[in-house]
Amino acid sequence: MKLQTTLISIVISLFINNVYAKNAETIACNQALEKGNIDAALVQANKALNAHKNDKDALICQGRALAAKDDLNGALATFKLAEGRSSDAFDKTIATLLIGNTYKSLKQSDLAINSYQKTILNAQAAGNKAFERLGHNAMGDVYVTDQQLEQALEAYMLGRKLAANDNERGESCEKVALTYHNMNQHDLALEFQIKAYLLHDVVGTLDQYAHSSIELGRYYALVKNYVSAENTLNKIIKFAKEQGGSYFEAQASYVLAKVKVATRDIPAAKALIEHAKYIAKDTKDKALEDEINQEIQGLF
Repeated sequence: MKLQTTLISIVISLFINNVYAKNAETIACNQALEKGNIDAALVQANKALNAHKNDKDALICQGRALAAKDDLNGALATFKLAEGRSSDAFDKTIATLLIGNTYKSLKQSDLAINSYQKTILNAQAAGNKAFERLGHNAMGDVYVTDQQLEQALEAYMLGRKLAANDNERGESCEKVALTYHNMNQHDLALEFQIKAYLLHDVVGTLDQYAHSSIELGRYYALVKNYVSAENTLNKIIKFAKEQGGSYFEAQASYVLAKVKVATRDIPAAKALIEHAKYIAKDTKDKALEDEINQEIQGLF
């Protein structure tokens, strides 16, 4: 059970679906795309556009399919066409958000930020706070990538004010906490991570709860509250075992190993790392194996 990292794409998919499609080909394009049938989606998008060249929904579906095939320049051109053929503020919100995402993938940060600013303005015109929030968070993500952490923090704080429910508040608090962590302001990181943990404990998915617990343990350790760190991490290791969450069990194990090193229990630390490595090997999770090796560099 790995944490979802494509929340923006998921939210977009909830809005760009068959409810909004105006013809059968566009409906078929969206259905194929959601099933991962990219080539089939492109075929249906082309059919839709041959019949209705100004169908913005078909253009959006085509652009998303092109992006899925890593044809980012093609996707960008298609999304721009969709923006130009949209008269409704909400439709423009979708298009500019996708344009921003594509610029981000192309590592063109200034253009991505500019598009996300348009997204926020379009969302405000449409009276849609959900997408206004997504725009702020997307800007924050670009700023984090570029190590512009003060700007990222400002963007995330604005997004947090627009959160509509506890799940969104929990997500925002985690983004703020991680930004403070990257700024080496660990007391503030811990403060916001506690808020995120409490929210995800009540309304979050299992993945969100597990991830927030591990980060909470990590931040407790950074402020040298080792007792709370151990309690939190042992709790999530037990939970992950019960729920079959081997990825989170391994992740919590190597974070707990760092705590054991800090408290000079080297044998326990080594045992935890070996356990984490065993999980990665047993589950054939190369990415997890690489993550563990990177995290434990210089630990002993």
